Parts: sequence; structure tokens; C-alpha cells
Amino acid sequence: MASSSSIHARLALVALLSATTFYCIHKYRRLKRLKTLSLNPSTRRGKIFFISETGTSKSLAQRLHKLLESNGIAFDLVDPTSYEPEDLPKETLAIFVASTWDGGKPPKDGEFLVDWLSESAEDFRVGSLLLSGCRFGVFGVGSRGYGEEYNAVAKEMSRRMVGLGGAEMVPLGEGDVDDGELDRAFQEWCDGVIRVLKGGSARETNEITQNGVVESEDEYVDTTDEEEEDDNNDIVDLEDIAGKAPSRKNGVVKVTKRGDGKKEMVTPVIRASLTKQGYKIIGSHSGVKICRWTKSQLRGRGGCYKHSFYGIESHRCMETTPSLACANKCVFCWRHHTNPVGKSWQWKMDDPKEIVNGALDLHTKMIKQMKGVPGVTPEKLQEGLTPRHCALSLVGEPIMYPEINALVDELHGKRISTFLVTNAQFPEKILMMKPITQVRGVDFLYVSVDAATKESLKAIDRPLFADFWERFIDSLKALQEKQQRTVYRLTLVKGWNTEELEAYFNLFSIGKPDFIEIKGVTYCGSSATSKLTMENVPWHADVKAFSEALSVKSNGEYEVACEHAHSCCVLLGRTDKFKVDGKWFTWIDYEKFHDLVASGEPFTSRDYMAETPSWAVYGAEEGGFDPEQLRYKKERHHHPKPQAVVA
Repeated sequence: MASSSSIHARLALVALLSATTFYCIHKYRRLKRLKTLSLNPSTRRGKIFFISETGTSKSLAQRLHKLLESNGIAFDLVDPTSYEPEDLPKETLAIFVASTWDGGKPPKDGEFLVDWLSESAEDFRVGSLLLSGCRFGVFGVGSRGYGEEYNAVAKEMSRRMVGLGGAEMVPLGEGDVDDGELDRAFQEWCDGVIRVLKGGSARETNEITQNGVVESEDEYVDTTDEEEEDDNNDIVDLEDIAGKAPSRKNGVVKVTKRGDGKKEMVTPVIRASLTKQGYKIIGSHSGVKICRWTKSQLRGRGGCYKHSFYGIESHRCMETTPSLACANKCVFCWRHHTNPVGKSWQWKMDDPKEIVNGALDLHTKMIKQMKGVPGVTPEKLQEGLTPRHCALSLVGEPIMYPEINALVDELHGKRISTFLVTNAQFPEKILMMKPITQVRGVDFLYVSVDAATKESLKAIDRPLFADFWERFIDSLKALQEKQQRTVYRLTLVKGWNTEELEAYFNLFSIGKPDFIEIKGVTYCGSSATSKLTMENVPWHADVKAFSEALSVKSNGEYEVACEHAHSCCVLLGRTDKFKVDGKWFTWIDYEKFHDLVASGEPFTSRDYMAETPSWAVYGAEEGGFDPEQLRYKKERHHHPKPQAVVA
């Protein structure tokens, strides 16, 4: 019996010793492997992942990659679409540069990776040590204009990586594409990354930059960069400014702040980008630019659709804005999002009189440059030097400017008519606009109706406001309170909103506009900010068919009044107000309008309407082209497609 107990005791001891031995061997091998990895970091190269929609994060990641190489640190640049997330536990160093896209979600190229992190962190079977061998850093790229969604993807990734055992080697970095300081924020974060990788602290005071040159003064930011960007790119996307900031070769960018802490809306980077596109910047938040139709009518080659619809002389029209900022990031933005964004006025504010005088001065200087251009007569040039119309629609959201009423007063005081375009996100501002019966007010109030459903409006306009749809509807309702001419402006984008006929018609009864302009989207070339192609541009026949269908839907309340085939644009008008004895009166008697304004007596939009000329009426042979102008058609020299060779 004693012998049996002795055998059992010996077996138990052997089992314990065996288990201990195996455990010690396992720990020894693990420690040896970790020691080998720490002593030889090149065993597995670090990875830089970019999660990008418009190219911003990719540009920044490429910049970091070159910076690491210049400091002798080997990393691979990785597109997440070609990476298997299951390999992430094998990584020892991982850096993520991540953008946040629509609704606080990741761009499509990073969806799978981000979803894998989230699912792994929530899966109890995975455990909290999955990424315990990985040191990581995350830099987020976004816009504070989107509120709580600002850099949501980067914050989520950082949290999930930590939850899975990853060690955050540098604090989460964040960059705002709209404040003009994205470059500086990213550079400072990169400096911290390099210090850590070289064995230092992320918060050391010594700087590491390209070329070894540092400007540490608070007033200036060094933007010297080894990488020479493509100087032939005519458009600099605001979300891509990270890698394309002007004068970065040997320059410094001054960050301008006022004593009260308010920044100027137009930062040096944004100013340089807009100036490159032909804009003249007025003060700190306004701009003016000469329109191609202004040049065209100066040369006697025809005016824009507003000439055909309302009698506005294009060569005497000044296109400007008192606010370069906007609350949307529309997919068809003509300016490729090179303007700031915001949900409220948060910048230094210039005086309305200074803005108007500055706009007129810069506009007339641009008109003078047309002297001597073929077709420009002395008479037309002189007329062009005295603008009679102002389109407050250049870029951004003019109605955001707090002194918009005073600015309109200044223009009308100079007998310059105005029409203002708003993106239907500030209903309270529309209600605050002076009606024309209160001495002065805009004589045209446009509301952009870019989509007819909540889903498509979010997809097309990409608004900053979470309650964008409610604001949109309230803006339409606000139009009913106005006595000046009111207009819905519809931009048709094939494949996006051209199937929403019924929904568009339902919006008519909300704002009851005087006119509805329906225009095909203008293709502005390839851009990282937009997925639109020529396939999304409707033909004029498509726009006409859409307009006629809406007219039929209205049961005679609206009819197709005018067209401008060259602009692929059609006008619907209220028959009860602007069709008299079978004739359309969409034009304006501008001299009469200004006389009425000067009189101080109440009046309505009917008091200054004028008959539409026959050539501008829908269905006319001229297609909205003024017969007094000379039609000029460019010669197209397209290269013939290569023919297949038959053997």
C-alpha cells in the first residue's frame, strides 16, 4: 500500500517538473524571440497605412515615409485594400494616417481594416493581448466643421488598438483640413514619431525636420520640404493641401491671429490656392473673380443664361462673395473645396463698405485688362467698367456674412442690382434678409435645391450640419416670406438625382418660388474630392425633358419659360405672376427697380418686370442666344482613334 502511494507521489512530482520545464522552455524561447526583435528591428519592417478618400491621408503618409527614410528608419507604405488585417498581430510597428468620411465612417479603402479592428476588439474569443507585440501611432485627418464626427475614425482606431493590447508610442495626432494648419500639426506629430523610434521621448523639445532646418517661433511655421510637388496642377484641393501647400520649397507660412483670438478666414495656404485659380481676395474673407461670360459678352460673343432669363448684361455683372466659407462640401463644387467650411461665423469680420469698394476696384482692374482683346469695343469696355449687377454667388455661403444686409445696401446705393445664392442651410439668415419693401433688399434670392430627398441631399451636398434636412426644408419655407423674386436652382447630376421627379415636385409647394432654374451639372475636370465624370453630365435634351415633366406635374402652375442651350439650362416660371396675356415677363427693368428703391415706397417684384424677348422664350430657334451677339464656335481638333489593323 505504501509502495503504491510512493509511486503516485513520484509520478505527480515528475508531472510537475515536466510542466515546469515546458513552461520555462516556452518562456525562454518567447523572451529570446522578443529580445531578437528588439535588437534587430529590421526583422519585420514597420508599416505606414493610409486610409484616404480624397488623397489627403495618402499624401501625408507618403510624406512621413520619405521623412522616415531620410532619418534611416525603414518602413513600408501600405494601401489597406491590399493588406490582410489578420497579419496585423505579426506587426511590431504600425502607423495609421486616417481620414474620416461621410457620417463619421472610414473611406472605402479602409472599411475592411477598421471593421476588423472593431470586430476583433468586441470578440471575447480574441482577447486583449492580440496586438501586445505592436507599437502604433495614429494621425487623424478631418474637419472640425463636422462636430462630433471630427476625426472619429482615427479616435476609434486608436481606442481599438489599445483595447487589443497595442502600445501607443505617440499620442493621437489630429489635423483639421479647414484651419490652414494641417501641415504644422502633422509635422509636429511626425517629429514625435521619429524621436520615439530613435529611442527618445515623443515630447522632447528638440525638433527633427527635413533638411535639418527648424523655425521654432510661434508666429511662423517652417514648411520646408524635400519633396517637390507637381507645379502643373491648376487646382489644389483643400483636403490635399497637406502635400501641395504653395511656396513650400524654401518658405515659411505665417499664421495670422488677431488679438481677440479670432483667425482670418483666408489663411496663407488657402489664399495662395484661390489666387492660383484666378480669384482676387478682398480683405480676410471675401473674393471676386471675372466670369468667362463677362469676357464673352465684352467681345460680343454672347452672355450667360441670366442674360437670357432676366436681362442681366454679363459684361456689366460682377461676381463676388462676402464669405468664402461654406457649410457644404458638394460633390460638384466648382472650386474643388479650396474654400474654408464652417457652421457659423467664427472669423475676423471686415466692413461691408470696404468689401464692396474692394470688389469694385479689383473687378474694374480685371476688366481693364480686356482692353485690346479682339472684339472688345471701347463702348463695351466702358460699360464693363461700370457694373450694374452683382452675383453674390462666387463661392462659399454669402448669407453667412453677418452684415449681408448692409453689404446689399451698399450695392443698391450704387444702383447695382443683386442676386444672392444660398445653399439652404441657414433658414434664420434667409428670414433676416430685408424684403424689398424695406427700402432695400436683394432683388433675387436663390436657394440651391441640389436634391429632393434626405439621402441624396446628404450624398450630393455633404453638409456639415447633422440636421441638414430640417434646415433645408425650413429654408424653402422661409422663401414664402420674401417679396423679392425667389428662385429654386436645381443642378441635375445624372445617376444621382435625375430620377427624383416626384420628390422635386413635392418641394414646389413648400417654398412656392417664382422661378425654377434647372441646369445640368458642369464637369470641372478630375478631382480627388469628387467621383463625377462626364457620364454624370446630362445632355440639354435630358434637362428639357426633365423640365417639361415637372411642368406637366404642376398642372399649369409652372410652365417652361426660357432656355439657354449653351449652358444646358432651362427656366420654369409661375404662370399666375409672370405670364401675362400669353407673354412671358421674366426680364427686369433695372432702371425702374432702382427708381423704386430710391422712392422708399413699398413695391413688389411685379412692379419692375419686363417682357422676355422672343429669342429667349423656350422653343425659339435661337435657343436663348441673343441674336445681336456673334456666335463663336471653337474648332475641335480631336485626335482620331487608332483603327484596328486587320491581318
